[in-house]
Amino acid sequence: MELQTLQYQLSNEPSNYDTHVQYIKVLRKMGEIEKLRQAREAMNEIFPLTPAMWREWARDETSISTGPEALLGVEKIYERGVSDYLSVPLWCDYLKFVQEYDPSIREFLPDGISKARNLFERAVTAAGLHVSEGSKIWELYREFELDIFCRIDETNLKEKEKQVQRIRSIFHRQLSVPLANSSATLLAYKSWEVEQGAVLDVESSNLDGISSNVALAYQKALEMCNARAHLEEQISRQDLSDSEKFQQYMIYLKYEQSSGDPGRVQLLYERAITDFPVSSDLWLDYTQYLDKTLKVYPSIFYFNSSVGFILIHSPLQVGNVVRDVYSRATKNCPWVGELWVRSLLSLERSRASEEEISTVFEKSLLCAFSTFEEYLDLFLTRIDGLRRRILFSGEVEGVLDYSLIRETFQRASDYLSEQMKNTDGLLRLYAYWAHLEQSMGKDMVSARGVWERLLKISGAMLEAWQSYISMEIELDHINEARSIYKRCYSKRFTGTGSEDICHAWLRFEREYGTLEDFDHSVQKVTPRLEELRLFRSQQESKSLPESADQKEHSVKKTGREKRKSDSNISYEQSPAKRQKHAPQKPKKVHDKEKRQVQNLAEENEGRETKQTVEEQPKKQPIKDAVPGRTKGFTDECTAFLSNINLKATYEDLRRFFSDVGGVSSIRILHDKFTGKSRVSFFL
Repeated sequence: MELQTLQYQLSNEPSNYDTHVQYIKVLRKMGEIEKLRQAREAMNEIFPLTPAMWREWARDETSISTGPEALLGVEKIYERGVSDYLSVPLWCDYLKFVQEYDPSIREFLPDGISKARNLFERAVTAAGLHVSEGSKIWELYREFELDIFCRIDETNLKEKEKQVQRIRSIFHRQLSVPLANSSATLLAYKSWEVEQGAVLDVESSNLDGISSNVALAYQKALEMCNARAHLEEQISRQDLSDSEKFQQYMIYLKYEQSSGDPGRVQLLYERAITDFPVSSDLWLDYTQYLDKTLKVYPSIFYFNSSVGFILIHSPLQVGNVVRDVYSRATKNCPWVGELWVRSLLSLERSRASEEEISTVFEKSLLCAFSTFEEYLDLFLTRIDGLRRRILFSGEVEGVLDYSLIRETFQRASDYLSEQMKNTDGLLRLYAYWAHLEQSMGKDMVSARGVWERLLKISGAMLEAWQSYISMEIELDHINEARSIYKRCYSKRFTGTGSEDICHAWLRFEREYGTLEDFDHSVQKVTPRLEELRLFRSQQESKSLPESADQKEHSVKKTGREKRKSDSNISYEQSPAKRQKHAPQKPKKVHDKEKRQVQNLAEENEGRETKQTVEEQPKKQPIKDAVPGRTKGFTDECTAFLSNINLKATYEDLRRFFSDVGGVSSIRILHDKFTGKSRVSFFL
């Protein structure tokens, strides 16, 4: 019953990690070998398996496998396991397995010895620098070489001496690496040298009788180990939370990076990844470090100079190292778009084939990212790579042409246009597309078609029209640019965009057009600008009564509510209004300011303003105002009236507003054309 339930859950939700784990456990308990194998394969297609799961799988297959082909299958399982995560126990299992079950290695045949040595070197490369567990790999390596030594005929002195030097070299290499229990390794080395005829004190850890080079390397390694002892202790603590342990890894990584040994840094990253496989921040940090470090050493790169066994000679080999890390990163954190983008760039740097790059790109599009911008970045990265590879086609295999770029743009447009409507990201995509249609495709009709398609989607974006016009101007297509201005100058854009496009057309005709062209643009633009000015003025006049109404109720509001109401004032406020945001109560106005207000009102009595009704809200107080006096006229204590009787006097207005507590000052402004008055009074 439980098995059927798990099967049903996986059929409906194949990406549920925990269900996969439970399903494998149930099948293993039931002994369903074939179904168990299929379940493990199905899980590994979606997720990397943990080292413990790989070890369990390999042991299960070993217990039921017979014959060379079956054992080869177990080796493949181990190979897959050690490529997922760093695990010393898994490497040890792998090494022991081949020594026990591979006939050529078990019988110490030349091919078997060569195969085993290559595998041991790989293990040392992967885990030999592991401070707490790396010595296990070295010990297995030494034991294997010692077994070979014991099998050499006593009369074959040359071969025996050669093997002695091989074992001694392994000892020296291990002693030069900072590892736990290095003192035990030193004692083992001294005992072995005594067997070879040397005179050494095998009971103590002193370095008497040991060559100076080995002694210096050992002392340095011991100092390095002691310096890392506390850091190793912290990341090994069982009482730390995941976040605390992660932080300790970060501290350790910074220390290793400051030491300047890329091999040690990479190994520590691998240890951290094993403990935190789905930490996107860790993978991003790891891949960024590799990209940065390998760019510094593009042609020759030592992973660890003290061990001296990992040397990369070419950019291609460097690319393979980084490529493997990115492959695992995207498998562990497929939802992180930035990792896929970096992976594509890494493949391009390593000169991967178009088939491989295309495969990775298609896989990335199947992932669920949190934002559409991540999908856009992927499409743009893919197009960037295609553009570079086409322009420098001598560096890639196969034949690429522009049609592949056009197809990728089309896919991006189909997928993103609706979701990213009226965004800068979509504009960037279409602008890039139009540029490449013109520059690489040599097709101006297609380039204009791209812009026209964008305008159907995001025609409300001023930037879309401006970019289209800019392309035509750059190509010296003046008439085409003018026709676009004629299409868009009357459109409504956000903010001041409607005015901006009108002024842009006028500027364009000044710089590129004839006098007739300029006159025509003025004739078209002037009424449009007047229409926009009147619209702004109407919008502003609507905001003034709202401001007065807010003041009427502000007496009963708290300070916080007043600040909230202030935030609703139109953005078209005059500079005097904008400079004062915090609310003021009428009682807070100083006597000096009151006198200034009164004087200002008296100076303006009977005089006509030089400003129109429409211009007044956008300008500073009238020219006759004393500089600095506007400081007293704030939204919190000012009200405005219009359309009052032409015969109304100051006293009439004072009496009218006497029932609300009186006013401190009144100004009557007369329009010089109509004679209509407009009043501002101060409570």
